[in-house]
Amino acid sequence: MISGKPYRAFDEELLKERQYVKEQIFDFNSFRPNEIVKRNKVIKKILGKTKNTFFIEPPFRCDYGYNIEIGENFYSNYNLIILDCARVKIGDSVMIGPNVSIYTAGHPLHYEKRNTELEYAFPISIGNNVWIGGNVVINPGITIGDNSVIGAGSIVTNDIPVNVIAVGNPCKVLRELTEDDKLYYYKKLKF
Repeated sequence: MISGKPYRAFDEELLKERQYVKEQIFDFNSFRPNEIVKRNKVIKKILGKTKNTFFIEPPFRCDYGYNIEIGENFYSNYNLIILDCARVKIGDSVMIGPNVSIYTAGHPLHYEKRNTELEYAFPISIGNNVWIGGNVVINPGITIGDNSVIGAGSIVTNDIPVNVIAVGNPCKVLRELTEDDKLYYYKKLKF
């Protein structure tokens, strides 16, 4: 599965692993809002690697968990979905808006191959200091460079370089981030 070769997701072993993680995620999503310590203990068991400081707003969903690595000072808003059939590496100081979907998995285009239940997965890498706006979809095999911003509602189908604002469907670079961006908190509103 993690080699990038076609595999069957309903293989007995893979199905068993996903069912186990669904039970853990059910617990994570069911804690009362003030039970952050309990929630974090569960998510640390699910994810492959975490650092000390992170906050994941429930609900959260993933396929396996062990293929996900989050960096220091990670934050995700409500309804983060990570289909981690391949590795998902997220750097330090990353902010993810609500309803973001990160998909390492895909299916063959031709229906005959797709109907055999084959799928594939390619890793996703998100650099340090990245902000991903709400309702963004990140497709298999994508790399998002350090310090970049992905605008709300974008569909990321190609790699995004460092230090840019990228938006749209498909997501494209709008412009580079500059030192002048330090002066404003929203459009032309100064700090």
